[in-house]
Amino acid sequence: MKQIREGQAKSAALSAAPLLAVSGDVGRTGTISGDLIGQLRVLEEMKSAISGLQAQIAVAFDLAQRAEQAEAGVPAAERGKGVGAQVALARRESPNRGSRLVGLAKALVTEMPRTLAALNKGLLNEWRATLLVKETACLSVEDRAAVDAELAPDTGTFDGVGDRALVAAAKAAAYRRDPRSVAQRASHAATERTVSLRPAPDTMTYLTALLPVAQGVAAYAALTRAADAARSSGDPRGRGQAMADTLTERITGTPGGVAGVELQLVMTDRTLFQSDSEPARLHGYGIVPADWARTLIRAEEPAGTKAAAEPGTQTGTQAGTNAAAGQDQDFAVWVRRLYTAPQSGDLLAMDSKARLFPHRHRRFIQARDHTCRTPYCDAPIRHIDHIVPWHLGGTTTLDNAAGLCEACNHTKENPGWTATPLSAEALPADTHTLHISTPTGHSYQSKAPPLPGHRPSRT
Repeated sequence: MKQIREGQAKSAALSAAPLLAVSGDVGRTGTISGDLIGQLRVLEEMKSAISGLQAQIAVAFDLAQRAEQAEAGVPAAERGKGVGAQVALARRESPNRGSRLVGLAKALVTEMPRTLAALNKGLLNEWRATLLVKETACLSVEDRAAVDAELAPDTGTFDGVGDRALVAAAKAAAYRRDPRSVAQRASHAATERTVSLRPAPDTMTYLTALLPVAQGVAAYAALTRAADAARSSGDPRGRGQAMADTLTERITGTPGGVAGVELQLVMTDRTLFQSDSEPARLHGYGIVPADWARTLIRAEEPAGTKAAAEPGTQTGTQAGTNAAAGQDQDFAVWVRRLYTAPQSGDLLAMDSKARLFPHRHRRFIQARDHTCRTPYCDAPIRHIDHIVPWHLGGTTTLDNAAGLCEACNHTKENPGWTATPLSAEALPADTHTLHISTPTGHSYQSKAPPLPGHRPSRT
């Protein structure tokens, strides 16, 4: 064991040798470990300083874009649109995150100079600076600057202070400066109540509700009482399990909670019929294990299924469709099996001469794209739209269609944004791909997520 540890330390030292040569006497102990910790601190401070520089560049870019748009005759109310999306692409973030980064940058550069100075000095990281900006967002420009001066983050005020204590200090300072605005903000927060769903490991999900405190506490108390009552009557489930099951049953009105819901399960025929280990994909969730998918199919098969097969195969499309046709009205769970072509990974192709995508096309595109097709954006699909616009000669075909979130679909309509689908001939063994160009001339590629059974081409 001692030899293993010595070998690991030597490997770490060798891999860090270039950094050690650059950093000089960063460590105070004269040991390799001391030097490595010293380097971590220096690199962390560099990351913070880079974040500060990125904020200043983002503000400068916003001003430059607005000036260029003004010269191009863009109305004043329309100027600045698409800035957040371009910043997001450059930083490899989602468009939503990009907009928030631009907002953070503007607040730091124009209203909170001492917080920006702390970022540049490495005394705060980007996340902690974001917390300070967030907690002062309800204040006027003057009051926000006053709170920034009071907190003085650039003097080391928050050295050794945790995130909660930092937030508490910012809240207290903001309330002292303008208690009415803080109270109005709390009142407005109730209008932002919402429910969200995101994947969790092992075919689980996080169903999250953002509620006013009274409703949230009441809902939790009701679930707690139901779980305690069930356990006191001999229910073998754990308290958390009983609460989760009760939540599902009360929301859906059905034990188990999935009756009347169509689950689109994309899988290969090998996974379904030959016990292959290739995972499947459940629309609205993501990748699921092959065994889990087969179990779901077997559990719900008697309730009726509907299948779609790849071109040129005899996978029982007619039989599956006819078998399900008489059961659509009284199914418990309808599992739609979507098969992928073994070479390209594409789904069954369809065509339309209509301007609007028909219902079946829309379902197809949602299954193919899964989430918004803008790079780094994984928001749910809200719009199915033409890649090349209809008024510019774009056709209503699957190749010229992309699933987008609402914000990204509006962004692509701004001046200077273009998108082009790459032909299947150019990428014969690859997934659906489109080319995106931004107003600055930068370009990005968006590939549909790989479907079960897809084998990417190798060059």
